Amino acid sequence: MDTAKDQVQKLLETLPDDSSLEDIQYHIYVRQKIEQGLADVDAGRTVPQAELERRLAKWRTK
Repeated sequence: MDTAKDQVQKLLETLPDDSSLEDIQYHIYVRQKIEQGLADVDAGRTVPQAELERRLAKWRTK
């Protein structure tokens, strides 16, 4: 498994040379959030679609 540093180095290789620090931070942030989401799925920390729709319906009517 790659270290965090290895992952960032690989990410930097894929970005254009003129990427700003803000661009780099954004890509690191998005990657981190995707990994967190996948870990949540693996751990069963998800909400079924029907439950989500029920919750949204309650929220929309307020």
